[in-house]
Amino acid sequence: MKGPSRSIHLSLHIHKDPAAMAERAAHILAAACEEAVEERDVFRIALSGGHTPEPLFRLLAHKDWVERLPWEKISIFWVDERCVGPDDPESNYGLARRELLSRVPATHFFRMRGDEDPERAAANYEKLLREEFRLGSNEIPRFDLMLLGMGEDGHTASIFPNSPLLHEKKRMVADAYVPERKEDRITLTLPVINNSRMCMFLVGAAEKHKALAEVLNLLKEPTLPAQLVRPQVGDLVWIVDEDAATGKE
Repeated sequence: MKGPSRSIHLSLHIHKDPAAMAERAAHILAAACEEAVEERDVFRIALSGGHTPEPLFRLLAHKDWVERLPWEKISIFWVDERCVGPDDPESNYGLARRELLSRVPATHFFRMRGDEDPERAAANYEKLLREEFRLGSNEIPRFDLMLLGMGEDGHTASIFPNSPLLHEKKRMVADAYVPERKEDRITLTLPVINNSRMCMFLVGAAEKHKALAEVLNLLKEPTLPAQLVRPQVGDLVWIVDEDAATGKE
């Protein structure tokens, strides 16, 4: 017997360059924040790393945006983290700290401890989520906004093609070894990502066009990790540059 049907509320925004992408993302984020604070008195966002969100972080650290957003009501979490220390250039937390957190009056942020044993760090972050979201035994967190990126191979968060985490149903946070990169990572799992009120992808560069075209084909059987991001009850927003949209630089 088939389960109930549902529709995906998807929007696609194509912009000329990363600065325009950041501007669009900032306005969407601000609207989501306003709604969350009005309804629940808190805005919970999970950040991703990589180079693509850097223009957004820098924009939000600008004086106009610092004054516009209610930073005291914003709780900042992470989608995933590399297993390195916070001062390592590869740290997702380190990137956000340099480009955003050190420049805004944010006080509620909860980093993944990439400098600890990955399995223990994942378990501790899951415990933290249970406490911060006041979850019951069978509940999972519902973020207001999940900021995501996508790699050329279609990976998102630290969930890569052919990873066992594609089928993870029990854990909210998992340790992930990425054989192709010989890296240990920590990541939120798909059930948590898909429970968000909004998942917002930022994707730039022509080399991501092939994966982007496949992921946006909602009629195709999903196989790539990014293709499996389909919020149960929420919005799926893609903000991409013209290079990624066309495959031309």
